[in-house]
Amino acid sequence: MSVARLILASTSTYRRLLLDRLGLPYSVESPETEESPLPGEAPNALAARLARAKADAVAIRHPHAWVIGSDQVAEHEGEPLGKPGDHATAVAQLRAASGRKLRFHTAACLRCVAADIALLHCDVTEVMFRSFDDDTIERYLLAERPYDCAGSFKSEGLGIALFESIRSDDPTALIGLPLIATARMLREAGFRVP
Repeated sequence: MSVARLILASTSTYRRLLLDRLGLPYSVESPETEESPLPGEAPNALAARLARAKADAVAIRHPHAWVIGSDQVAEHEGEPLGKPGDHATAVAQLRAASGRKLRFHTAACLRCVAADIALLHCDVTEVMFRSFDDDTIERYLLAERPYDCAGSFKSEGLGIALFESIRSDDPTALIGLPLIATARMLREAGFRVP
């Protein structure tokens, strides 16, 4: 029996490390998709749309492969927060998060064009940040430089020290790929995931 080809439609190191946990062979390909929100688009809808768009972009090039697309959108007071990209934006994001609860919408899509299947899951994680000052923000950013992470922190690293609590059905979702749902979708597609 031949094993179906699996592709991760992402250049994220974090998603690769998470998918490695499932022990399946896969390749990686950049989806090269536009990630700007649509006017008035809710953060959860944005995450789901982008996960599907990333999976579609790569699946069209490899119609018989199974492709995983994923995206995460941080939400602050109903508005999406993207990856900061630079120090000043990260400072502003963490100032806004101090003492507040943020929601993180992490979507995963498993797509196969030849089978005409698209499975989609969106996980919501609530993070309550402790109150912290600018000195704490500067020390954290200099130590970890999370400029490529939605919300300006790495929960799998030192960023966990910024939290009061986390509420989630899947602890891997906050890192960037909800593995519980991804494993379920892969099993539904016929992959042998323990």
